Amino acid sequence: MPFVRIAAKYRARFRFLFVPALLATGAIWGYAAAQSGTSQTRYPPPPATFDRAYAKQRAADLSALGQTLFMDPRLSASGRQSCASCHSPQNHFGPPDGMSVQPGGSAMTQTGVRAVPSLMYLQQVPPFNEHFVDSEEEGDNSTDAGPTGGLTWDGRVNRADAQARIPLLDPREMGNKDPAAVVARVQSAPYADTVRRLYGSQIFDDTDKAFAAIAQALAYYQDTPSLFFPYSSKYDAVAMGRASFTEQEARGLRLFAAEDKGNCASCHRFSVPGTLPIFNDYGHIALGVPRNPAIADNGDPAYFDLGLCGPYRKDLADHADYCGLFRSPTLRNVATRKVFFHNGVFHTLRDVVEFYATRDVQPERWYPRRADGTVDKFNDLPARYHENINMDPPFGGKPGDKPALTPQEIDDVVAFLGTLTDGYFDPRPTSAAGTGAPAH
Repeated sequence: MPFVRIAAKYRARFRFLFVPALLATGAIWGYAAAQSGTSQTRYPPPPATFDRAYAKQRAADLSALGQTLFMDPRLSASGRQSCASCHSPQNHFGPPDGMSVQPGGSAMTQTGVRAVPSLMYLQQVPPFNEHFVDSEEEGDNSTDAGPTGGLTWDGRVNRADAQARIPLLDPREMGNKDPAAVVARVQSAPYADTVRRLYGSQIFDDTDKAFAAIAQALAYYQDTPSLFFPYSSKYDAVAMGRASFTEQEARGLRLFAAEDKGNCASCHRFSVPGTLPIFNDYGHIALGVPRNPAIADNGDPAYFDLGLCGPYRKDLADHADYCGLFRSPTLRNVATRKVFFHNGVFHTLRDVVEFYATRDVQPERWYPRRADGTVDKFNDLPARYHENINMDPPFGGKPGDKPALTPQEIDDVVAFLGTLTDGYFDPRPTSAAGTGAPAH
């Protein structure tokens, strides 16, 4: 049995952490210089009195600049695509529609190979580690959860500023040929003086530092709590004693957690007592989802997206037991998505839950048949890597066995997942938020 299948079953909980990154002085001053490997110049020099109020205001200014950059289509080679075009604020910073992959490139005629992930609730994702260990017992390193963390589907970057660089330079996304092209677009934008005010009048003289500043501002925007990790769902309201589940939602919660039913919580974990969960263990896992013919690259029968093994990530290409693994996402706001899994093959949440319940017992529902009539199961992964595919419950049954969930139970799980959608209530204390009542 491959290591990753053992690890997936015994993943330890990752503690919920609040990181006061916005006030970390090292993240505010000298960041661009550090990124380029120098420390001679900081833009601009910090004031003589560096207090909490000043740091908070500067962080707010950087976040506001980041928002402007995030919404600006001029940052793309086509002049028609912003960060928000794919990570729609109206759709919880996930895809704006039901397209499996989004168009991009210099003429907006190219498409990617992976579905757009949400940018929400990434603040607690740990740096990528092949051997992630987290235990309730201090000093206990006995549980190795395997490949875990990183901010992309394949975990290849660990910081929001590094993630921000990827679409800016990807020829299939925003399509800039190099950092200099991005910097030139910002330098000619109406808000260029804001960049100079925050980073110094000479910031555009050094392309590397200017590009790092742009990425940093985008990262600050994505660290805005009210937008990117508000914890304002019905689930949160219930946890705070401000709402109650319906009977169906409560049934769905029990099925979600039950190891012999949905077993969803084995990867989409609850948190330790007293904290609000992300519903994710951040682990990388192979689920064997069907191949998506809507992805142009899949027209080549020799092409496979192998996740940790490539094509984008190169450093783990020789790790055969990692091929086909992708990082599991948070389930927060999952009910509002129209595109699911790394290849966007499913378009309704009910289909996703039904796939989990019936993948192995009714494979003919999800996979095509070969010329001889047999089911081409796990057709989006070369056969030599099929051992990597997760077989823990609700997977692992045989064709003809009873599904792990009935149709009614599937509906119940979907109903519970609907309680994870933000915007249900204002989570601030009632003294700051009026009554704190549900928002609808």
